[in-house]
Amino acid sequence: MESPLENLARIAVDAGFHIHKELGPGLLETVYETVLAGELERRGLRVDRQKPVEIKYKGIVHAEGFRADLLIENSLLVELKSVERLQPVHGKQVLTYLRLLDLPLGLLMNFGAATFKEGIKRIVNKHDNFAS
Repeated sequence: MESPLENLARIAVDAGFHIHKELGPGLLETVYETVLAGELERRGLRVDRQKPVEIKYKGIVHAEGFRADLLIENSLLVELKSVERLQPVHGKQVLTYLRLLDLPLGLLMNFGAATFKEGIKRIVNKHDNFAS
């Protein structure tokens, strides 16, 4: 049986696929973020856009360390890109965000790739029960 988190990931990937298919590559990241958030909300999910995430470093709390592109149901991070090709740093960025948020799974979606399949990556944070 599919876990609730895997179900969220499946829904997010399906929505991203259909958006890429209809709009194609080449738009700004913010356009894909707006459209994907709207589609996920239309499907009944709670989505936070550009959610500020605090960072604690050496005893000091920085209220806004970074902003998560999309946080679905407070349990699935989605980082969006619109570049021709993903770079290794993009996956590292998502993994760091997952560690700071203490979340097990994130999706890196690149809408700039020629096909959506080229641009989707699952990033797993220190959990053995997910396929990366």
